[in-house]
Amino acid sequence: MTSGDQPCFDRAIALFDAANAEDPRLDSRPDGAPVPRELLYARRMSDMIARFAPDASEVARLAVRAQHIQRWQVPRDSYPMDRDGYLQWRTGLYKFHAETAGRLMKEAGYDDATIDRVKQAVGKRGLKVNADTQLLEDVADLVFVEHYMLGFAGQKPDYSEEKWLEIIRKTWKKMSPAAREFALAGKIKLPEPLKPLIVKAVAAN
Repeated sequence: MTSGDQPCFDRAIALFDAANAEDPRLDSRPDGAPVPRELLYARRMSDMIARFAPDASEVARLAVRAQHIQRWQVPRDSYPMDRDGYLQWRTGLYKFHAETAGRLMKEAGYDDATIDRVKQAVGKRGLKVNADTQLLEDVADLVFVEHYMLGFAGQKPDYSEEKWLEIIRKTWKKMSPAAREFALAGKIKLPEPLKPLIVKAVAAN
């Protein structure tokens, strides 16, 4: 299915990127150039799925690109700042991302069945039983380890070693055997300062 002369996929990706380009928060590319945070994240997600699962379906490739779409519009402090509030925020985000992706895919010309499959993956429905959802989770975890785990650690200097081992183990548990093998085979860049903890956490599992 196409939208005008442009394939639906290309149109949807362009719409996702335009939405994420509105992010007022900036991160830096490797060359130091500033880029909207969620736009950079989305591109890293697409890069990782191309490395980890080069034959991934169109649905999966769309889902990973929309994983955090316009996340800044649902700030953490819009929910109570406790554990229950955090869980409500995460659930609200899944729905927000799924609905936003679906709306933009509709604009790009996609059929309802394809839109629903992407929304299921982005909404984190059926983890461990839905292949698209599991692939999205794998890619997100690999991207987190390679690009964001070290920065997250810098924000949590008070975390004990046991707390970090727990975080790493929880991330590892969500990943498929294929993603774990991919990470351990040196296909991603592990953050050097955290390598001993990662090895320790993984060895225990």
